[in-house]
Amino acid sequence: NVTLSFSFSLSDQHFKEGWVYFRSSFYHISFSKKTWRESRNDCLSRGADLMIIDSQEEQDFSRRFTRKTWIGLTDRAREGTWRWVDGTLLNISYWSNGQPNNWWGKEDCAEVGTSDAENNWNDGRCDRQKYWVCEKKVAP
Repeated sequence: NVTLSFSFSLSDQHFKEGWVYFRSSFYHISFSKKTWRESRNDCLSRGADLMIIDSQEEQDFSRRFTRKTWIGLTDRAREGTWRWVDGTLLNISYWSNGQPNNWWGKEDCAEVGTSDAENNWNDGRCDRQKYWVCEKKVAP
């Protein structure tokens, strides 16, 4: 009972702070724009990290966003090797046609686009300001 009670109070606090619950995680969708690194720092300050999309259901959830948003995927460490912020390699992807294309050799951070298409990811310049989504897992 103690754990259950704590879990509910944690959830209540997250809802009050504008978090949305979906499939064992809380998500916080920003109302302002920042660079990818600033966005990640914001998530970390909230005890979370940028969103990791690792299932079709989570991709479908992300497609509900009405604006381009940074997610926790980058190939900054090694061009062409996409890793999530938790260090795992990308194994399921939803890139838009022709993406990632590393336009002008400067696109190393991933965003979810506004397209209704099932595959709507794009690689963008990490120094551009965009909205972002934080994810805080509450169950393994």
